[in-house]
Parts: sequence; structure tokens; C-alpha cells
Amino acid sequence: MKSNKRILLVEDDPNFGRILKDYLTINNYEVSLAVNGIEGFEKFNRSDFDLCILDIMMPFKDGLTLAKEIREVNELIPLIFLTAKNLKDDVLKGYKIGADDYLTKPFDSEILLAKIKSILNRKSNVYNNEQDTFEFEFGDFNFNSKLRILTHKDDESYKLSPKENQLLKMLVLNFDDLLPRDIALNKIWRDSNYFTSRSMDVYIAKLRKYLDKDLTLKIINVHGEGFRLAKE
Repeated sequence: MKSNKRILLVEDDPNFGRILKDYLTINNYEVSLAVNGIEGFEKFNRSDFDLCILDIMMPFKDGLTLAKEIREVNELIPLIFLTAKNLKDDVLKGYKIGADDYLTKPFDSEILLAKIKSILNRKSNVYNNEQDTFEFEFGDFNFNSKLRILTHKDDESYKLSPKENQLLKMLVLNFDDLLPRDIALNKIWRDSNYFTSRSMDVYIAKLRKYLDKDLTLKIINVHGEGFRLAKE
């Protein structure tokens, strides 16, 4: 029998945390509950998890700081942020760290459950449906999307984050053609809204910095439409 997916839940409200833990447990997830960021990081380092749910506002160590520490250990594990404040800055900070989703309290627990299932299914599909083509040559670069490594001809290499990797692969597969913004958002972020759009802009800026090593390569912003990777 396949084991249940393991979730790390870090929530400083003990009553809400226990209710949420019980709800997820009833829905066949194995949940480890921590009441602050310090305890959360300790539990993360002691066990293997499939997904983390982190409250933003916590004593001793906030959720954003905890997420950065988790990302240093495991850059692939999905992260969902919870917060009682619907602040745009917190949302953007979360996406910059690499959050997969974000919920503002109070929220419908069924919506959280649906998001968890979607994220875990997406993660599974990424590993189970690797495309045949994973190595590319463009400009002065070699790009191995399976290893997530971008290498310049002078042998300087960059290890890409999962979203950087997916976005660059889509740009390369559409080289010198338009990559529609909505298609990229729905494929990589599974949603097209203000916050995911801003998150993609952050990743585009990161990719531009990598590609600056070849001055003939440009990621062109096609206003209102999307992006185009081209060689000038």
C-alpha cells in the first residue's frame, strides 16, 4: 500500500493548527505540527516531507525566514503560505522565495485541500513525464533541463531553480517565437493572476542576468502578449 504524503504544518495558533492537522489527517495526509519557525525547521531537518504549509506571522522566526532556510536545504519541496493579513508585499516576498501557493485566513479548508492535491500531482507529473528533449544549444550556452544546469562556453555554470528551469525551457522551445504569458503562467504556476504574473516577471529578470554573458541573446518583452527569446 502506498504511504500517505507527509506534510509539515507550521502554525503558531495551537487551536487552529490542531484543527487543520486533524482535517488533513482525516484526508489521508500524515501531518507533523510545529508551533513556531524554530521548531518547524528542527522537524524539517529530522524527517522527509512532501509539502510544507507555513504561517507567515510567527514568534521567534517568521514563515518567510523559515521558507528561505527550507529552500537552502531542499529547493524542490512545495511551499504553501498562510497569513491573517492580505498584504501584497508579503505575497510578493513569498513568491520570490519560491512559494507554490498562498492563502489568507480565514479560508475554506476544502480550497486548501484542493491546492495541496494540485501541487502534489503537478510535482509527480514533473518527475513522471520527463520530455525526451532535455539538452539544448543556443547562443553561447548549453542548457540541460534535466539537471537544471545552464553552462556558458567559458564553462561558467548556473544551477537553476525549478521555475527558472521550466521557464527557460519554454523560452528555448519557442526560440525566436512568442511565448504567451498566459500559457507560461498556467503551465508553470497553474494560475494566471496579478501575483503569479509578478512572480514570473521576477524569474524573467533572473534569466536575463544569466543570459547577459552572451550580448546577442535577448529576452524581449512583447507588451501585453508575453516574451520572446531571440538572437540579435
